[in-house]
Amino acid sequence: MQVYRGLDIGTAKPSKEEQQRVRHHLIDVAELSESFDAARFVSLAKAAVSEIQSRGKVPIFCGGTGLYFKAYLEGLGEAPPSDPLLRSELEATPLDVLLQELQQRDPATFEKIDRQNPRRVVRALEVIRLTGKPFSQQRAAWKISSHPNVFGINRPTSDLVDRIHQRVDEMFRQGLVAEIEALLKRGLAENRTAMQAIGYKQVAEHLHGDRSLPETIELVKIRTRQFAKRQLTWFRRQLQLEWLNAGHDSSALISAIQTARR
Repeated sequence: MQVYRGLDIGTAKPSKEEQQRVRHHLIDVAELSESFDAARFVSLAKAAVSEIQSRGKVPIFCGGTGLYFKAYLEGLGEAPPSDPLLRSELEATPLDVLLQELQQRDPATFEKIDRQNPRRVVRALEVIRLTGKPFSQQRAAWKISSHPNVFGINRPTSDLVDRIHQRVDEMFRQGLVAEIEALLKRGLAENRTAMQAIGYKQVAEHLHGDRSLPETIELVKIRTRQFAKRQLTWFRRQLQLEWLNAGHDSSALISAIQTARR
């Protein structure tokens, strides 16, 4: 979500000071009116890696967008590009109806997919309808490889929950509601991808009168905790990572990474 210009507070986009200290890439590369997918990420990431390495530097991929990492490391597979008319039809269909179709046509994907994420469900069905083949078979065609120096970070659950709650509270203190109010005037609601971002969707609903601000803040915390749990599950199943334990002191984590890279 940090690729979109204007989605700053809710995506924890690095500040100007942080970007001056350490150069960041693929930040603010898309307008709200544009679509952004794994294929575009891979293209931009490859260009960034080439540029970084040409300067004798080491590129570091950091974040939680597992599908994009997998696409970069293992390839995009043979799935067809999106079909705007079919995509619109699927997005207008209730999620429970889509899930029923997915269960019938591709039980393997149904069992593994994040059923609370409409974008993932829509894409899977889009591919199935366009190709006539199960989405799981096409994903299985991805090249499997080992990934040197790929780390996952484990934190104690209590520490992770505290960090999530502190981050959500800080986002609202920094002006998340005002940010989203301005973005809605710029067309945020028309960008279905961006509107699924945790925090943005819930605040937009609040601004439309669906719930109070305290209820919205609590809901964002719940959705973020759920997302963190799904992330951990996904990474453990999909990528070959070296898991490192991080306590409250980050120095132990830094030392572990330095040791692992030797």
